[in-house]
Amino acid sequence: MDGSTGVRAVDGERRQLLNVAYRLLGSATEAEDAVQDAYARWYGLPSRRRQEIESPGAWLTTVTGRICLDLLRSARARRERYVGVWLPEPLPDRTEWEHAAGGVHAAGPADPVGPARPADPADQIVLDESVGMAFLVVLESMTPAERVAFVLHDVFRYPFAEIADVLGRSSGACKQLAASARRRAGAARAPEPTAERAEVVRHVKQAWESKDIAALVGLLDPGAVMTADGGGVVGALLHPAEGGARIAQYMVAIADRAPGLELLERSVNGAPGLVARRDGVVMTVAAFDVTDGHVTRIWAIRNPEKLRPWATTS
Repeated sequence: MDGSTGVRAVDGERRQLLNVAYRLLGSATEAEDAVQDAYARWYGLPSRRRQEIESPGAWLTTVTGRICLDLLRSARARRERYVGVWLPEPLPDRTEWEHAAGGVHAAGPADPVGPARPADPADQIVLDESVGMAFLVVLESMTPAERVAFVLHDVFRYPFAEIADVLGRSSGACKQLAASARRRAGAARAPEPTAERAEVVRHVKQAWESKDIAALVGLLDPGAVMTADGGGVVGALLHPAEGGARIAQYMVAIADRAPGLELLERSVNGAPGLVARRDGVVMTVAAFDVTDGHVTRIWAIRNPEKLRPWATTS
């Protein structure tokens, strides 16, 4: 394998690494940083050492996993200082926006430690059930070690022997961690079919636009919960709002305070959601959980730092 072929092969692992890191961290921005750090460490190795590594992909996965593990551990302290509730960073479906706009995005800049990469790492993340907002929120309830063991094994099917290298524990201990995480994740119900969820979200949009409190109450489960993330940067609920009636009133109050707000039906992490924008700027991205035709959870991300992947969609 010549040098250029080797570089291409190693850089070909980037997409997989980004997908792993996003599911571990819940942030495309942090995932990109973690992967960049892993690549920097790879290219920082002496040439002879790199040639001795039989599987660069496995090496990069192990290093990325360890970086994410350290970030998850430090994140617990950082999130205690976070203003309001911390929610995962939402991902757009770029092709959906491009189809609506009839345009195509340009290629990105050169990678500082390797070949060229896409302009936005969020575009490289596969939008499946393992990045659904409900699933990511469940992952947040796990310990860092549980999350790493569960995501690597149950989502990506890595063997426990490789996970042991990431966590610095025995394969048996990693199995126990994954089993503990699986029990936590067991409470997460399989999502309803996309078409049914899309219909409910569409009705929510219509009722919200018309400020119809009664219609919203009818669409929301009586025990529904709405969680907002403004990060202390923009106004948002500091604590979750509970109850369909209260949430409906809050949604209408938002519409009253924001004339000119435009609601769009868009996929959020691969599931039907709503995007609110004003003067072409995305202000809020809302993800929904639907059960038996009623909205049970709403996650509204308003922190501008978490909406950067959406800036080029508007």
